[in-house]
Amino acid sequence: MKQIKIGNTGFSSSALALGIMRMNKLNIASAVKTLETAHDVGINYIDSADVYGHGKSETVFGNALKNSSLKREDFYIQSKTGIYEDPTLNYKTTRYDFSKNYIIKTVDGILSRMQIDYLDSLLLHRPDALMDPAEVGAAFDELQQDGKVRHFGVSNFNPRQVDLLQAGISQKLLINQLQFSIMHTGPIDFNIHTNMTDNRSIDHDRGIFDYSRLHQMTIQAWSPFQYGQIEGNFIGNPKFPQVNDTLEKLAKLKGCSKNAIAAAWILRYPANIQVIIGTMTPEHIIDSVKGADIELSAQEWYDLYLAAGNDLP
Repeated sequence: MKQIKIGNTGFSSSALALGIMRMNKLNIASAVKTLETAHDVGINYIDSADVYGHGKSETVFGNALKNSSLKREDFYIQSKTGIYEDPTLNYKTTRYDFSKNYIIKTVDGILSRMQIDYLDSLLLHRPDALMDPAEVGAAFDELQQDGKVRHFGVSNFNPRQVDLLQAGISQKLLINQLQFSIMHTGPIDFNIHTNMTDNRSIDHDRGIFDYSRLHQMTIQAWSPFQYGQIEGNFIGNPKFPQVNDTLEKLAKLKGCSKNAIAAAWILRYPANIQVIIGTMTPEHIIDSVKGADIELSAQEWYDLYLAAGNDLP
């Protein structure tokens, strides 16, 4: 599988990573098969979060890894923290929490559930309006010194938020996890519509893609097959006939699935992007990873961009 460099490190990872948000729905045997299939087709990167399945996804993962033929070292394992779910309110999110105590406590919980000794990377899940960079830095220092976390990053941060946090920590932020897909193109629309006054010319993310490229941060694309704010899968969805027709045409031409083409479209954008697939179905994993080895032409990339309802000025 195509490899990408993670941040400014010497570590190379599979271009597609396996997100385990839905692993809480699997029994141990099925989870073992999912992990072993991912490894067999070249995926060596796991993405999680402490809130996935209210923690159960990581519990299932830990038991599956323990009962599989795989070793801890077969995967670069990443999780996220910072979203507080109140169990007394049916796990409703009531705040974001970047306090030192909360970060360290949640990492200990992650490691316990996953039955591992360390995380390769920890991301702050969503920006906390009450973030104190120095306090976050103290948490990161302790976690790194104790051998619990090797590297750090963020998720859904804009450039100024990254700069603010970076100023208060000693570690280089390596990753920013952002939603991006054929049907979620906001981070790049404004570049195409530069010097225009239409809605697509509005930069909602303060140029986070360009910023990440300039600062050697790996962008991880979450929900690569979703539209809207995780409203559903656009592939095979009758709401989107034009984009599915174009995906089907290219899939036949390249000899792969529509999911593989959708992944290849993201990887064609030259920003060192890693695609996080969330399927737990072995067959879908096998289909999707083929996208890492498909090279779309510039015209094919733009054909899909336009088929998704975008326009060119």
